[in-house]
Amino acid sequence: MIPIRDTVSSKNFPVINNVIIGVNVTLYLVELMQGGGLGEFIYIYGLVPARYSVPQLRSYFSIGEQVIPFISFMFLHGGLWHLLGNMWSLYIFGDNVEDHLGHVRYLSFYLLCGLTSGSSHLMFNLHSNIPTIGASGAIAGVMGAYFILHPRAKILTLIPLFFIPYFIEMPAFLFLGFWFVLQFVNVAGSHGTVSGIAWWAHIGGFVFGIIFLKMFHILPATGFTDKVQHLTERKKTHRLQVIRPIGPGKDPHLYGIITVTPHEASAGTLKLVNIPWGFHNRLFRVTVPPGTLEGSKLRLKGQGKQMESHRRGDLYLKVFIKS
Repeated sequence: MIPIRDTVSSKNFPVINNVIIGVNVTLYLVELMQGGGLGEFIYIYGLVPARYSVPQLRSYFSIGEQVIPFISFMFLHGGLWHLLGNMWSLYIFGDNVEDHLGHVRYLSFYLLCGLTSGSSHLMFNLHSNIPTIGASGAIAGVMGAYFILHPRAKILTLIPLFFIPYFIEMPAFLFLGFWFVLQFVNVAGSHGTVSGIAWWAHIGGFVFGIIFLKMFHILPATGFTDKVQHLTERKKTHRLQVIRPIGPGKDPHLYGIITVTPHEASAGTLKLVNIPWGFHNRLFRVTVPPGTLEGSKLRLKGQGKQMESHRRGDLYLKVFIKS
């Protein structure tokens, strides 16, 4: 299952989330520049449990060299697909959590999730000499927070069936709950064997993400986010929207709602609309012309109900302007 996007739009531009993605990409390029010294680079800046539990190894590193990996490991990756998978998940779930917590709190939240996920891995793999790297533990914390904040949100998921792309909407609690259970299955499957994947970091990150979210709800806000909110407010809705049209009675036409911002309504925009039809999913390009008003209707000819004359009605999308 590959998550494509969620149906919860964030009100503000995810500044910190995008910065974190940028830092991960930049450090991956730094890794590529290491050449033959990459193994040593990963061992120094990755999280190696044996460096903390084996005295013979511990003596080779200074206190600073032992502390830095708890931060640096969460910004390094073992390959391009490892990086892309993690950053895509962060892109999907991180913006909504940042929107809820605010920029400064979200940065603190992310780093704390990364620290505790690394600690979880270290505790359950105390004598492992294999470096652990990757943002997945911190991202698991973001997913845990999303699980609490938006359990009823829909995750548009791509399921490749015999090379045919099949889209399905899954409730967030089901998608993330299945992912969380799968981590325990993987732990059980790798019991007694050496694994290059930090399953306990995923589990610890997810659990502590929920705990830290509750803690941040208790702590008083600084008010900083409110001061910069007008600067980071989104001017566009998601390019891909999922619409569930209705067709009352014998009316051959179908009716749905498409959401745009005041800026998009004024300047015009192009959207991709996904309309589930039973076991099929259709994607349409919808043009919202400049100067569109609230309540205007966009017509998709021939995309309505099948009539007895074998002709189809039309699909009308009512424009909702979301401020």
